Amino acid sequence: MRLLARREHGARELAYKLEQRGIAGERAAEVVGELAQAGWQSDARYVQSLVRTRIAQGFGPLRIEAELEAAGVAAALIRDTLAECGADWRELAAAIQARKFGRPPQGAAEWQKQYRHLAGRGFDAGQIRSALKGEPPEE
Repeated sequence: MRLLARREHGARELAYKLEQRGIAGERAAEVVGELAQAGWQSDARYVQSLVRTRIAQGFGPLRIEAELEAAGVAAALIRDTLAECGADWRELAAAIQARKFGRPPQGAAEWQKQYRHLAGRGFDAGQIRSALKGEPPEE
């Protein structure tokens, strides 16, 4: 309960933390199941919380999706949550680019540097090109 009081946890992450505290694997899975059934643990809430946090930190959809997949969350839940979050990824990429670099790239080397930075934050090629070219977001 103390783990869940601090922040949301995915089922697999919570089971792992319980095992690290000396609870047997089967019992940890059983406890996580009981907590989920009682409404204390929810992968859906965990995904929504993490998506909101990562968007606020300036991460793109590819990075968020990879992090959630590594946490053992179902791909369908990830896709649905990212689609419902309402984030304008092109606008977010442009804001990150402007905050980090302050101006559009002036040459090929600077273009590559900014492209790599945005790619590392989890934006796809279309979002990055749009941000670096200064294109308005699509309707």
